[in-house]
Amino acid sequence: MKSSFQLLFASRKFWLLVLDAVVSLVLFVVGRFLPDFQDIAKELIAILQPLFVAVIVGIFVEDAAAKINA
Repeated sequence: MKSSFQLLFASRKFWLLVLDAVVSLVLFVVGRFLPDFQDIAKELIAILQPLFVAVIVGIFVEDAAAKINA
């Protein structure tokens, strides 16, 4: 049986969440230290966040359907 950490590190949702956090953090830092790009960084975060959420929800629904049918 796999441990909780093994299951977590094998999760597509977890890695998308990590990627989303890293992208948002990088864009935040760019906006913070390069004021000329602050508005662009905010817009990119606002555009990318819903996309990540939609993909994570889609994977969740797919996984739930697979468990119901199993």
